[in-house]
Amino acid sequence: MDIILALKAIILGLVEGFTEFLPISSTGHLILAGSLLNFTGEIAKVFEIAIQAGAILAVMWEYRVRIGTVVRTVGHDPKSQRLVLNLVVAFLPAAVLGFIFSKKIKAVLFAPVPVALAFIIGGLVIWYVERGGAHREENARIRDVDDMSLADAFKVGCAQAFALIPGTSRSGATIIGGMLLGLSRKAATDYSFFLAIPTLIGAGLYSLYKERALLSMADLPLFGVGLLFSFVSAWICVRWLLRYISSHTFVPFAWYRIAFGIVVLATAWSGLVVWAD
Repeated sequence: MDIILALKAIILGLVEGFTEFLPISSTGHLILAGSLLNFTGEIAKVFEIAIQAGAILAVMWEYRVRIGTVVRTVGHDPKSQRLVLNLVVAFLPAAVLGFIFSKKIKAVLFAPVPVALAFIIGGLVIWYVERGGAHREENARIRDVDDMSLADAFKVGCAQAFALIPGTSRSGATIIGGMLLGLSRKAATDYSFFLAIPTLIGAGLYSLYKERALLSMADLPLFGVGLLFSFVSAWICVRWLLRYISSHTFVPFAWYRIAFGIVVLATAWSGLVVWAD
């Protein structure tokens, strides 16, 4: 494998891992990073989807005890059954809409400027929820994912569907959507992690199946490097985020999104950076 290509795989793996579970959009960052690295095109999109597996494995490892308990007891434990059913229901909105509109979304919105606009809009939404009074942590009616109803799960799933727009952030949509629906910051974050497992696995397998003609054995080392660095960085990020939310809000992420989006728009408008689609 070419050393330059390996370095690009490492960088993109780190970008995926460090951004997948923060409310700042991993897809948006990958599109922008790929543009800067001149790593674009159909094979790049397949690579970006494939390395999500590293981030998924990181979440599964962090929550391995809870996942193991659910797997062992789902046949007879109502709490485990409710969690699984809630995840299935929450997964459906994004799955159905993604199946219908994914091709059009990729054709129109998978570009730096639309991503930058989504960054800014998403940042304003996060700021409003955290600072504008739309959420009061002390008044949250759901403090554990086990307390969620089927209706709560479906509503969070509808919020997740907004993340089909690149730059929105899947984790941001589910966490902030959950908080608006009455979940505590911790419950919304936990549920976002759990929901990521079926969502990212389903989206990844579907996309890889559709683009299977582009895959070859020669790409395995490239994909392996990206997946490894994605796993390590995502695991670090998940552990950090769980500590962070115990005493902090998501406001810094809102400002980051707004500032980053403005920088991308400014550089694109001025010609300082030629962003490749």
